[in-house]
Amino acid sequence: MSSYLESFSKWIQLKIYQLEITYSVYIFTPIEKFIFYSVLFLIFSLTFIATVLYLPHHLQFIISRAWFYMHGDAQDAGAAAAAAQTVSSTLGKVAQATVGVVREL
Repeated sequence: MSSYLESFSKWIQLKIYQLEITYSVYIFTPIEKFIFYSVLFLIFSLTFIATVLYLPHHLQFIISRAWFYMHGDAQDAGAAAAAAQTVSSTLGKVAQATVGVVREL
């Protein structure tokens, strides 16, 4: 287990190094680095939150549209809504499990 943790730690350090070299963060003052990493964290966290909150509904909408284009507006529209609801609830459970895992870290 510790070897996996060490290799993951080295991988993270390599990615941070690559980021600092690519965007010249290594020449920033400590305050500039703090601002840079704060903005980077804000962008990624807001993107993650938006994905967790809105992706299930968006997928439900896409599935219902695909059902409509394949089968038309017939009596099976209720089945399409049920299928989309099942997919949406499953994705919601996955999102909640992901948030739970992230909170444990």
